[in-house]
Amino acid sequence: QVQLIESGGGLVQPGGSLRLSCAASESIFSINTMGWYRQAPGKQRELVATITSVGITNYADSVKGRFTISRGGAKNTVYLQMNSLNPEDTAVYYCNIRALVYTYWGQGTQVTVSS
Repeated sequence: QVQLIESGGGLVQPGGSLRLSCAASESIFSINTMGWYRQAPGKQRELVATITSVGITNYADSVKGRFTISRGGAKNTVYLQMNSLNPEDTAVYYCNIRALVYTYWGQGTQVTVSS
């Protein structure tokens, strides 16, 4: 069974940066999109950023200009560079891969922005 393994979360001060990484435990064929979602306490899970197999990106308005999604050299890796973090970015961040009719989720990594 494919697992998505996330890393890079943690505690950072406002204005700081973090880089999240996600790697699949095995090859996934026919990937449509790779992306990141987040869920803050008491809120629904929301899209942060996605990237298609041909490199087209999409961002939530709240992170445009601050976050950058990219794919790794290995086919099944995706990154999220987060700059100028603010307390509203505090959430559990989930990696997501959609391939054919399948959707894979990571277990989440906590990002906390606080002074």
